[in-house]
Amino acid sequence: MPTYHYRCKNCGYDFTEHQSFDDAPVTVCPQCHEEQVRKVYSAVPIEFKGHGFYRTDGAKSK
Repeated sequence: MPTYHYRCKNCGYDFTEHQSFDDAPVTVCPQCHEEQVRKVYSAVPIEFKGHGFYRTDGAKSK
């Protein structure tokens, strides 16, 4: 199940929720109970494994 990071624009409370893809996004802050919650987006780490990602992994030159 994916984990989503949320932040309340009213009180600044940061929290995470484990939600299914089918679940509706959280809109009410669990701390101040205002409807000021927004998802926080961040960069996703990418890990390159295996062959073919470096210049030296390509075909041999003749």
